[in-house]
Amino acid sequence: MQTAKQEVQELLRNLPDDSSYEDIQYHLYVLEKVRRGEARAETEGTVSHQEAVDRLSKWRTK
Repeated sequence: MQTAKQEVQELLRNLPDDSSYEDIQYHLYVLEKVRRGEARAETEGTVSHQEAVDRLSKWRTK
């Protein structure tokens, strides 16, 4: 498992050289959200595709 510093270094290596601070911040934000989601899935589990479809369909009908 990589450290946060290693993840950021890898992210920066993969971004285009002309990336703005805003681009970098956005990618860091997404990276953190994915990391938190993976951790939550480990501790709380996940739902099936059908369960996700059912939950989302309830939002669309409101």
